[in-house]
Amino acid sequence: MRKILVLEGDGIGPEIVGASIQVLEAVSATFGLDLHFEFDDVGFASLEKYGTTLREELLQRSKTYDGIILGTQSHMDYPPVSEGGRNISLGFRIGLDLYANIRPARTRRALLKPGQKEMDLIIVREATEGFYPDRNMYLGGPSEMMPTPDMALSIRKITKQGSERIARKAFELAMQRRKRVTAIHKVNSFKLTDGLFLDQVAEVAKEFPEVEVDDQLVDSMTAHLVRNPGRFDVVVATNFYGDILSDLASELSGSIGLAGSMMASQTHCCAQAQHGSAPDIAGTDRANPSSMILSSAMLLDWMGHHLDDESLINASRLIEEAIDETLADPAKRTWDLGGTTGCVEFGRLVAEACTVRT
Repeated sequence: MRKILVLEGDGIGPEIVGASIQVLEAVSATFGLDLHFEFDDVGFASLEKYGTTLREELLQRSKTYDGIILGTQSHMDYPPVSEGGRNISLGFRIGLDLYANIRPARTRRALLKPGQKEMDLIIVREATEGFYPDRNMYLGGPSEMMPTPDMALSIRKITKQGSERIARKAFELAMQRRKRVTAIHKVNSFKLTDGLFLDQVAEVAKEFPEVEVDDQLVDSMTAHLVRNPGRFDVVVATNFYGDILSDLASELSGSIGLAGSMMASQTHCCAQAQHGSAPDIAGTDRANPSSMILSSAMLLDWMGHHLDDESLINASRLIEEAIDETLADPAKRTWDLGGTTGCVEFGRLVAEACTVRT
């Protein structure tokens, strides 16, 4: 039995997670995966019950599961941390050391628009340090401060360890793909921090002589993604750069609603849709669950490699194929893609495609 912790979250979270569970149950039956789902509360549901959006007990217990599915969160609407409004994603990234945020961006032929450039890349984003002030201090609070009312300062943290391990993850992925890594930086301005990052990329590259390596300034990278995204394979970046570029790449590939995402360490993995909680459409059955479904497929793939189980990897591939097959029919597309299919029905259609194929 493989145990998966399911945390539905806020906004459209329960809807897209529910559709994903339908699909996972289908592939579990098809491949005999024996997936077992255990549900618990985070976000506003947890705040109401327990006085906090993320209980420390739940975070520690999550380490005992084979995988985690985390729904969307409305963290910008949470109360201050002192009043229980804990950032859930941050809690998991730091608490489980989920340093690698893996975000694929791939065009789907059925959805290609005139003039749209084809692409198939993965952005490998470091997720535990960088410009984010809530990840930069062991003691003393966030690394943003206001010495005077009209001045705000922020500290950026880049470490040798953090840079080395995210670079290694990128090169390992590149060996499974087209064997090319592009490192993103702004070393002409951030000579020390981005310089340290690039030094570690270069060191790790020596261990992967088959992989072609280049680098791009983060600002010029935005232009290259628009002009010729097909040239990129695996893109490795520090936290802030990777966060911005992955949203751009996902939208260029078709829609951020089609963008899978996972957070992983060597021992734990959490599937999380790349987009937000969309409270304006919550409860209307208009959400596109594709991102959450694809993120769940990524979780199965990670579990398959971690547990050395080919059936989990094959189940992940089948989900990808089922999404493509479903989207190929305009009548089955969700509202954001020009169709009228609801979230629940889309999940059922993808699950059906996973059931009838072996």
